Amino acid sequence: MKKNIFTKIISLAAVVILTAFTIAGCGGASSGGSGSTTNGSGVKVFFSTITLDDFKELVMNSVVEAGKKTGVTVDLGTPCATVDEQVEQISAAAAKGYNAIICNPVDTDTALQLEIAAGDIPIIFTNSQPSEDHLSPDKYIYVGSYEIDAGMMQAEYVWNKLGKPGSINVVIFQGQPGHPAAINRTKAVKKYFKDNGINANYVFNDTAYWDTEKAAEGFKTFIKTGQPYDCVICNNDSMALGVVQAMQELGIDTSQVPVVGIDATVDGCQSILDGGMQFTVYQSASGQGAACIEAAIALAKQGTIKDVEYVTDNHMYVWVPFSPVDKSNAASIN
Repeated sequence: MKKNIFTKIISLAAVVILTAFTIAGCGGASSGGSGSTTNGSGVKVFFSTITLDDFKELVMNSVVEAGKKTGVTVDLGTPCATVDEQVEQISAAAAKGYNAIICNPVDTDTALQLEIAAGDIPIIFTNSQPSEDHLSPDKYIYVGSYEIDAGMMQAEYVWNKLGKPGSINVVIFQGQPGHPAAINRTKAVKKYFKDNGINANYVFNDTAYWDTEKAAEGFKTFIKTGQPYDCVICNNDSMALGVVQAMQELGIDTSQVPVVGIDATVDGCQSILDGGMQFTVYQSASGQGAACIEAAIALAKQGTIKDVEYVTDNHMYVWVPFSPVDKSNAASIN
């Protein structure tokens, strides 16, 4: 991954947002798009998802909206709480002649079970990324954003904001244990510091399950240890907002300590404008939903995603780019 990601990309952020991400993403993606199929008339898609949170619901709604715009029929399954529910749901959908299934899996380790349940119907996984062992070119693919980029952007912003120190005391709040996004975002932060020769001391590295209140409680627990810290890096905005909330309750000046998140939610961007959080990374739910539909149309009508925008060379991933957000452009998001 290239160094100085934030420095190189921030000047392009407004352009990226206004053009709905028409530049290529990282992770080996090509821009594609030149011959992508946008007429989805006659294409039927089934959408299966885990129990919804704010971002998952945004993706689902974006899939529905993109379907309406392109003529694709999108049927929504009831959100699933267990793997067994989702397997049963996809088995039932497979018997109804859908052209593709868009799936946010309850458990990425069970992707093979879901594929067996789908029979010959291709699956477009989204939001939770299965292992590459469970993906197959032009059949079982993943649409999302390249998590490594998000963590790299966070780390670079923090390092620059603190004046490029040789050493740094870092607090990290991770999302759900074992979730691919939590794992990769955290790994990317640590990789950035290591690759740049920065002595990063992780004074507190804990999970808050993507949750605001859990992060607030966790930060208060950390403060009781009396350890020094220079920044707080969170895997999503909800946890960053929890940290800001705790800081404000404890009388800590948030302007002196970079607190950063990911997702660029409405509340996250407002916190940046209000002087709470300092930075986030925009993950486009609308872009991911539209990409899922574009991939479904391509698979149904062409049998390949080779012309889908942001597709990787191996035809297994579609990476919708992340974009950095700070006070200079937070008002233009959402």
